[in-house]
Amino acid sequence: MPNDATDGRTDTETTDVLVVGGGVGGLTAGIFTARAGLDTLVVRAGESILRRNAHLENYPGFPAGVNPRTLLDMTEAQAERAGCTVREGTVTAVTEVERGDGEEHEAGFDVSLDGESVRTRFVVVATKNDTGFLADLPDLGIVTRGSKTYVDADWEGRTEVDGLYAAGRVAEQPHQTVVAAGHGATVGLAVVEDSDVPYYHDWTATEGYFTGRGREVPPGCEEIDDEERERRERESMEAMREYFAEPHPDPPTPHPSQEE
Repeated sequence: MPNDATDGRTDTETTDVLVVGGGVGGLTAGIFTARAGLDTLVVRAGESILRRNAHLENYPGFPAGVNPRTLLDMTEAQAERAGCTVREGTVTAVTEVERGDGEEHEAGFDVSLDGESVRTRFVVVATKNDTGFLADLPDLGIVTRGSKTYVDADWEGRTEVDGLYAAGRVAEQPHQTVVAAGHGATVGLAVVEDSDVPYYHDWTATEGYFTGRGREVPPGCEEIDDEERERRERESMEAMREYFAEPHPDPPTPHPSQEE
């Protein structure tokens, strides 16, 4: 059962969306929720497993492959540019709560983050297999296969607990980077759909695409003229040149068994 959210606290940090996991799936979910106008906090505990990869060769858009650490750095920068706050930390518990008198946020969750409390409307679990911090949610379905645990969720990441979603590997998706990114986007859009944010489509269109046909620009969309389009293209080209000017300085992270 949900707990009373008041408990005498007045300085609890609040956010609309809290993403647990800073890999490509969690970051992509955050990109979509933040771009839709939802305050989004992405929490990562240590490194994404993607940093163990030697060279990523099946991610679309990179014909000769891409350094996985470069891809993660770029995705995190994109999430921050979209409006996400990305923080290093460990989530130890997620508890359902009810909104107290005078609180702006709707019923949601109390998340224990490094000994502090964060109140959030939505939680996206985007870890690899870590589900121990969800033990206080008795209605949540957990699937165990050998040493691996997963969160029971539908194809858009919705779970039996209203407001809690699972993205990527922990949602029993294939363990591939492009799948994690794609499912993260699907889950991010599901969160937006379930929120009260007016939303149609995340789309930057050419000037007049909607207004030139007598339509208002739908929520989530933007029209830009040729000058602005060219400016953004130049900016994106410069950013890519900076990321790929030199090889990434970090080698792949060894598997824990190799370090032992």
